[in-house]
Amino acid sequence: MKKVVHTSGKRKTAIARGTVKEGKGRVRINKCPVELYDPEIARLKIAEPLTLAGDITNDLDIDVKVIGGGVMGQAEAARMVIAKGLVQWTSDMDLKEKFVQYDRTMLVGDPRRSEPKKYGGRGARARKQKSYR
Repeated sequence: MKKVVHTSGKRKTAIARGTVKEGKGRVRINKCPVELYDPEIARLKIAEPLTLAGDITNDLDIDVKVIGGGVMGQAEAARMVIAKGLVQWTSDMDLKEKFVQYDRTMLVGDPRRSEPKKYGGRGARARKQKSYR
């Protein structure tokens, strides 16, 4: 039986689900190879766990499906999936420590969410100005 690891990651409103399995070192985000993923800054963000892990990824296929959110939110959710998947696959504490040292949000989600807008103003905190003169 082949070993397959399923992971998920979130960032703001973007949700990524992915699988890690044996293969030829392919990494795909929404069926698109990571080398062709645009924009470039998002591609670099997604590639961070791959470069940190080194040549562990050469015999693994990683498929990630991302929905919701913006470009960078999706990139960071996909990055979390890849990092978590690699740690689960190898069950290597040194790799986990390396990821956490580099950037904790690779393995641990960021709980911040946008605050809902309230009445009497333009945004969550901003209020209409008033003048008494």
